[in-house]
Amino acid sequence: MKEVIRLENVNKIYETAGIKTHALKDINLTIYEGEFVAIMGASGSGKTTLMNIMGCLDTPTSGKYYLMGKDVSTLDDDHLSEIRNRYIGFVFQQFFLIPYLTAYENILVPVIYSKYNFKEKEKEAEKILEKIGLKDKKNHKPNQLSGGQQQRVAIGRALINNPELILADEPTGALDSKTAKEIMKIFVELNNSGKTIVLITHDPNVASYARRIVRISDGKIIS
Repeated sequence: MKEVIRLENVNKIYETAGIKTHALKDINLTIYEGEFVAIMGASGSGKTTLMNIMGCLDTPTSGKYYLMGKDVSTLDDDHLSEIRNRYIGFVFQQFFLIPYLTAYENILVPVIYSKYNFKEKEKEAEKILEKIGLKDKKNHKPNQLSGGQQQRVAIGRALINNPELILADEPTGALDSKTAKEIMKIFVELNNSGKTIVLITHDPNVASYARRIVRISDGKIIS
């Protein structure tokens, strides 16, 4: 099986005003193509730090991180941003949609920073809108959409560059339980169609949709 993520003895230490915080301690984890993994832990457990490293938003203090077989542990910001755009689709709790753009335009935002042909991606954005059930909301701005609809747009945006990996950080955290279930069904469908998904959550109900649960506490993987 193809490895998408491999972390080897990854440590992350933050230093603020001379005080060191050991956020991740000797993390070893491999995630394979087509997996749906939930990383579960309480607030302050290190799961967000782990997501930031897996998403190339941060680098480890020590240890190695391989993404798609490439060692990205020591890359500079420019290279990391290139890797993010090419391989990773992000879905966050707060949606982070651009308020003055329509649903359709928001989905297309990552294409601007990629090497893809914009015209071709416009057709793909139409297909994605249909897939996420928002074809009739194509020209709606975020403030004209419900929380669940905004999160669907965010998922569409994560898909537009056809990434190898989707990283979702508490994607249902701002939604009611009925809408949360609808959003989780979309992730299950995406995984069934072959997408590798890593989901960060503190909620056992959300984690139960994944095929594998990794538990983290005090910066260590405990199970």
